[in-house]
Amino acid sequence: MVLSKDELVGLLTHEVNVLRHLITKIDGDAVNFRPTEKQRSSIELVRYLVLQGPVLTQAIKAGAFDGPAWGAAQAEVDAMDLAGLDAKLAAQPAWFAEHVGAMTDDELRGVIQLFGPPGTRGLHFVSLVLANYAAYRTQLFCYLKLCGRTELTTSNLWRGMDAPPKA
Repeated sequence: MVLSKDELVGLLTHEVNVLRHLITKIDGDAVNFRPTEKQRSSIELVRYLVLQGPVLTQAIKAGAFDGPAWGAAQAEVDAMDLAGLDAKLAAQPAWFAEHVGAMTDDELRGVIQLFGPPGTRGLHFVSLVLANYAAYRTQLFCYLKLCGRTELTTSNLWRGMDAPPKA
């Protein structure tokens, strides 16, 4: 294994924490900002990020994508504002610890096929769940910058915290 289960859960927890930090930077018109008409708005992007981790984790565990489960999760988050989304995110580190932590090494090495070529469950966690967090939180960060949040730096994007003040 390249990553232990604890390391994977730690990375997922970090992603959730970075996202929660970025949510605190969304204000006013930034909630409904969308760079182009056909792109997700900021809140739609956050809603996607809130549901994708747990739903894709369930799909990886089961070895099959469950469209109705995705639809139900989408309907739940669609009814939430930023405070509700943040509250849902706050529970996800423990959820990941429970659900990913319960998987055996053999299960993580088991080969499944979801949206592309076959690969191990561990590979799917990295290429789907972790990659989605990194990609879409970067998109959210760019939205915030486009909304005038010029004080945001790579510290906000990668560490989930404001940069220390310059001396």
